[in-house]
Amino acid sequence: MGEPLRVVLVGWGAIGRTAARLVAESDGAVEIVGVAVRSPDIERNDIPATAVLLFHPGELAALEPDVVAEAASRESVASWGRAALALGADLIVSSVSAFADPGLLTDLRQVASEHGSTIQIQPGALAGVDALAAGRQLGLDAVEHRIVKPPNAWKGTPADLPGVLDALTEPTVLLDATAAETAARFPKNANVAMTTALAGVGPDATRVVLVADPAATSNRHELRASGAFGELDVRIDNAPLPDNPKSSAMAALALARSITNRSAAVAI
Repeated sequence: MGEPLRVVLVGWGAIGRTAARLVAESDGAVEIVGVAVRSPDIERNDIPATAVLLFHPGELAALEPDVVAEAASRESVASWGRAALALGADLIVSSVSAFADPGLLTDLRQVASEHGSTIQIQPGALAGVDALAAGRQLGLDAVEHRIVKPPNAWKGTPADLPGVLDALTEPTVLLDATAAETAARFPKNANVAMTTALAGVGPDATRVVLVADPAATSNRHELRASGAFGELDVRIDNAPLPDNPKSSAMAALALARSITNRSAAVAI
């Protein structure tokens, strides 16, 4: 048996905590050696016993991580990502909305190339991303990502106009635009929009449709694509995380899988 995979988690919200628990319960040889958080003023007694708290990317080097897994915010991707990749550690990104700035992805890709590290975009709450990325190799003709949520789930977004959401009686399209425009106008949906875009035909060619449906009881993602490979039509209805109803359970599950696959004898 070799040394366990040394992992630092950036972020200790519901997704990070759930992923850490799932990793600990897995059969993989993974050790959470650090948890990076924003504020030193909040007491955190529930981090893994093997981990130390980090507050600045400069503290990463002392832990010699193999993987840095981000589950914090789009703002954290740049600083923690550069520090991780420069150390030769691989970076797993959950806050894909950070790459709505194409310059950041170019920058991090250059750092990764110089230091022999890898950037992995984990699929989060989506299904079918692996097939979409595989199909891209033969060429894609069209990609559409439809996001369907109950009207209340659109509260606090640009669609939350006085009296509009509460009055809906049938499915209503709130936005039909490119992934790039969606990320700019509806930043709370930017993660999934950018993930689909980067896996497929890019932010300016990916069509995203946002729908408020009074009959919906969960957040639904419908991914459709066509190309030389054939046709893709995938739907996933996401249950929320018990610790945070605003986050999908699948986002934490996908992050845990991305981490454990790094040390698994068989990865799928």
